Amino acid sequence: MMKKRSIPASKASLVLFLCQMISALDVPLDSKLLEELLQPPTITRQSPKDYIVDPRENIVIQCEAKGKPPPSFSWTRNGTHFDIDKDAQVTMKPNSGTLVINIMNGGKAEAYEGIYQCTARNERGAAISNNIVVRPSRSPLWTKERLEPNQVREGDSLVLHCRPPVGLPPPIIFWMDNAFQRLPQSERVSQGLNGDLYFSNVQPEDTREDYICYARFNHTQTIQQKQPISVKVFSMDSLNDTIAANLSDTDIYGAKPVTQRQPVLLTPTGSTSTKVELRGNVLLLECIAAGIPTPVIRWIKEGGELPANRTFFENFKKTLKIIDVSEADSGNYKCIARNTLGSAHHVISVTVKAAPYWITAPRNLVLSPGEDGTLICRANGNPKPNINWLANGVPIAIAPEDPSRRVDGDTIIFSHVQERSSSVYQCNASNEYGYLLANAFVNVLAEPPRILTPANKLYQVIADSPALLDCAYFGSPKPEIEWFKGVKGSTLHGNEYVFHDNGTLEIPVAQKDSTGTYTCVARNELGKIQNEVQLEVKDPTVIIKQPEYKVIQRYGQVSFECIIKHDSTLLPAVIWLKDHDELPDDERFLVGKDNLTIMNVTDKDDGTYTCIVNTTLDSVSASAVLTVVAAPPTPAIIYARPNPPFDLELTGQLERSIELSWIPGDENNSPITNFVIEYEDGLHEPGVWHYQTEVPGTQTTVQLKLSPYVNYSFRVIAVNEIGRSQPSEPSEQYLTKSANPDENPSNVQGIGSEPDNLVITWKSLKGFQSNGPGLQYKVSWRQKDVDDEWTSVIVANVSKYIVSGTPTFVPYEIKVQALNDLGYAPEPSEVIGHSGEDLPMVAPGNVQVHVINSTLAKVHWDPVPVKTVRGHLQGYKVYYWKIQSLSRRSRRHVEKKILTFRGNKTFGMLPGLEPYSSYKLNVRVVNGKGEGPASPDKVFKTPEGVPSSPSFLKITNPTLDSLTLEWGSPTHPNGVLTSYILKFQPINNTHELGPLVEIRIPANESSLILKNLNYSTRYKFYFNAQTSVGSGSQITEEAVTIMDEAGILHPAVGAGKVQPLYPRIRNVTTAAAETYANISWEYEGPDHVNFYVEYGVAGSKEDWKKEIVNGSRSFFVLKGLTPGTAYKVRVGAEGLSGFRSSEDVFETGPAMASRQVDIATQGWFIGLMCAVALLILILLIVCFIRRNKGGKYPVKEKEDAHADPEIQPMKEDDGTFGEYSDAEDHKPLKKGSRTPSDRTVKKEDSDDSLVDYGEGVNGQFNEDGSFIGQYSGKKEKEPAEGNESSEAPSPVNAMNSFV
Repeated sequence: MMKKRSIPASKASLVLFLCQMISALDVPLDSKLLEELLQPPTITRQSPKDYIVDPRENIVIQCEAKGKPPPSFSWTRNGTHFDIDKDAQVTMKPNSGTLVINIMNGGKAEAYEGIYQCTARNERGAAISNNIVVRPSRSPLWTKERLEPNQVREGDSLVLHCRPPVGLPPPIIFWMDNAFQRLPQSERVSQGLNGDLYFSNVQPEDTREDYICYARFNHTQTIQQKQPISVKVFSMDSLNDTIAANLSDTDIYGAKPVTQRQPVLLTPTGSTSTKVELRGNVLLLECIAAGIPTPVIRWIKEGGELPANRTFFENFKKTLKIIDVSEADSGNYKCIARNTLGSAHHVISVTVKAAPYWITAPRNLVLSPGEDGTLICRANGNPKPNINWLANGVPIAIAPEDPSRRVDGDTIIFSHVQERSSSVYQCNASNEYGYLLANAFVNVLAEPPRILTPANKLYQVIADSPALLDCAYFGSPKPEIEWFKGVKGSTLHGNEYVFHDNGTLEIPVAQKDSTGTYTCVARNELGKIQNEVQLEVKDPTVIIKQPEYKVIQRYGQVSFECIIKHDSTLLPAVIWLKDHDELPDDERFLVGKDNLTIMNVTDKDDGTYTCIVNTTLDSVSASAVLTVVAAPPTPAIIYARPNPPFDLELTGQLERSIELSWIPGDENNSPITNFVIEYEDGLHEPGVWHYQTEVPGTQTTVQLKLSPYVNYSFRVIAVNEIGRSQPSEPSEQYLTKSANPDENPSNVQGIGSEPDNLVITWKSLKGFQSNGPGLQYKVSWRQKDVDDEWTSVIVANVSKYIVSGTPTFVPYEIKVQALNDLGYAPEPSEVIGHSGEDLPMVAPGNVQVHVINSTLAKVHWDPVPVKTVRGHLQGYKVYYWKIQSLSRRSRRHVEKKILTFRGNKTFGMLPGLEPYSSYKLNVRVVNGKGEGPASPDKVFKTPEGVPSSPSFLKITNPTLDSLTLEWGSPTHPNGVLTSYILKFQPINNTHELGPLVEIRIPANESSLILKNLNYSTRYKFYFNAQTSVGSGSQITEEAVTIMDEAGILHPAVGAGKVQPLYPRIRNVTTAAAETYANISWEYEGPDHVNFYVEYGVAGSKEDWKKEIVNGSRSFFVLKGLTPGTAYKVRVGAEGLSGFRSSEDVFETGPAMASRQVDIATQGWFIGLMCAVALLILILLIVCFIRRNKGGKYPVKEKEDAHADPEIQPMKEDDGTFGEYSDAEDHKPLKKGSRTPSDRTVKKEDSDDSLVDYGEGVNGQFNEDGSFIGQYSGKKEKEPAEGNESSEAPSPVNAMNSFV
């Protein structure tokens, strides 16, 4: 009797995985089969339900579907048919339902707002997409309002309202100051969820006039700025003074001092409130309280616990955040605000509702004619969603009737289906919070049997193991499967066979006689088919002589045998392992055909050795243990360290010397080479032994020098080639007599730590150097070059003394003398020190700048008087920064660069400047304390230079005799572009170049159509930009005109782009140091090409210097370069005329400025500088007095102080808005200036980036709100264009790039 069962996973050698669909019929995942079967449409991709689009870019509404035959597509808009043929701005992608609405060529995004739905249809049914609500994003201007200054008392609470404009999607709110710095927030000051800024209690430091609320609209990448809000906090002291000035002596006056106050909730108001949130969303609850001290917020859930792992506290615990909420999170949440005086609380009743979500979504159903099936659609939500069925996009109630179909609530039951029953059904589950839409098709197939297993497939197994013979099949109705052995054999049956549902035949125990041909037959009412497979049963592999346990003496030889027997048609592979790992890589291990031999065995060869035999069908192994034992012992000479000396004796005791003698210990077969003598000072360092001296091994007596006031003990250590002996027993003790100190402290220094002190330090004497009890130090000092007496002080147990009240940075003579109870040490030598330094007093004068070329300038200055340095002159620092690029009407506030010139140098070179730019610099003197004041800013400009290469060169639209060239302007124009130069020449099949044609193109062009070209010809193009200085580095590209139209088919979709041709060198990069640079590049093309590197000074007309690259490496090091110089470089290949990369420009690092001798130390010069400094000081005092008295200010300054922040440009020096502008400031964003649709800003798109320049006007926002984008100002008096549109530019006109 036949039996059926599923294939165990451990036995499945080849199993065809089946489609996991709820169906009466399983369709195997065979690509060829799936291509042949008819299938209703299935939506594979669609745009989101709520689709917010950028109004400046084309609108793409996705709708992709698959089916057999391929489906056709149609659309509805706002419930009616959308005829795309009647709208020139709307196109549908080929073989797709995706709509492209052309906004960039004159269309209006607002005109295409609406609800769109896509239908994909073929002869088997129709699938529909979700309702796609298309809305353009909006970033409206802030409503004009007059903001009164906020005047509050210290300790009061305050709320600054933001009230941002309503945008789509809603904006992100943050508060900053005029310098675009994020306002600090704390438990006392924080931003609420509604964007308002809350002060639990105001403090005097909260007084400022630039509280600015910003609204960032990420979708359109713009920022809107509210008018600055002014806050003035009156402290109690100032308020009392004001009241006192206005009341008589008899009046009772005085504001109450700031006192502690109980918490009061600022938001939410009242004692209770409600909150509704949807399942799966993030629940945000907020409580902000006023009070002194600042209240602390705590959250609890009444009658329950806050959910673990999903609860977070934000905004200094003022915001409770619960992620992925569910109905179980409904309940009452209480926030408690508490300080030392009491508490306040608020209860928020949270109700969690739910948009519909799937319990069981309908799944595709594949049936055979006459079969039954069901579609089930079950969803849940709060409230419970309604279930509605549609057939081919039409409500099922009005759809064509199907006698095999019956609807029962959330289930459709099919009975005895026919081929005409194939359809696509839609289940719509909806409640007031949303809807779900799912397509599921019913596909009724009538197909004759097919066998998917390849014909005559060979199966090989080892005897006595199971054999699995596959017969993957498909048919509708489901075919019946039978197996035969041989071509004309009888049907297989019996317990020796197992027949699986997927058609596989299993022979549980295959024998040699099981070898042969097996035939699988599949039949249903539409036909029959058969397939043959082959089975071969092989003999198993057996180890007939296994390796045996071995015991071998060290340095012997051992061999393990491994003799095998295997099927003659299988090729065995023998592997030996040691301790389950590979054999050591050692020539002592010899692997033979049937054995393993180990020569000269050592102890590390001990272990388990395994022989493994593998064939393509089986594997066997056997192991044996090797034990290595020691060889019989032989007498050997023992070498060891010597025994310690003994019988130490002290003789000849004198005040400063003594004689030590000893008897050596046993040498232990290695002669003693020397003796080491150590001593212990039992008086000062008991237990610590010090090295004294050493003597040859033939000597047993030594005369030792002694120091006074030391209690000596001695020990001796013997040394031979093996090592050191143990120390001998200590000798008897010997105490020397006291004496005056022999030496004074070392390393005496005098360095001031403050401008009015002198810190004298020294290295103290060690205990045995004191020569007697009562060690002290006499510290003496006097001002140098002044007829003063020495001032002295005696100190003990310290190594530092501070002299206070000294003049700033004057020289002192210093000496430190040791003394003890017996007297003084010899007179010490004097050292020169200085009292403390202070910051330099004056700035360098007469700063002059000489511009050498477009990237290098030389700066000169006069040295400051020596007396004004007030410290050790370390050098001068030059601060310089770029303030404007003259080729772009915009400013960039860059990070200041600093160059330090050591010593009294009065000039320096400024490398790495950008051509055609405006710079500022100042100079400061530096001493050991720090930097002095800066000189007045000096403005200089660099001349034009040659531009960089065009940012790109694209060649498109090839025809028989023309090509279209498009290019981008240089990333660094370095001046005013005068024209572009295009050179091109044909290239034949042997890479030979034809005549070169040159064309000059106006600088305002960005594309060109080249006509009258030869057909089917490859051309090489060389393209560069020019300024008045000369031509910049060029960019190269190659392209081919198309062949004669009679000879080839037209190119397919996407063939309009011309692909670059090989070979080519690209991505040349440099990493420069002071005198060398690393050059690297990428190469695409034939192998075995020899490269060369050409380089020269940028902007120079000198010939290129050429260096040959060794081999075909893609890197090279240029050496011997000049520091602080800009170089141009390009890479080429030998043997290919004109084949080289585009140029790259790099700059070597500046040379370290060297110390120079002061050239302005003459008395007349110092006097002149002092007079200048005095005059400057007098002018500063006069200006200060006039400023305090008040005065009239220019009207322009008042206008600047009260200008509208939305149209106010930015000043360079303080980060506020200035007075420069761009002629195009009020125009809408142009296509060329918009950020790409992937929301990234490429480096070539905007040079004005804080990535390059650190701090300044131009910036974007990173995650903490600081700027990183591109800005330009508005002209205040010019009328703005397009004011009637709600799509206004950002307050700073071009904030195109935010994080």
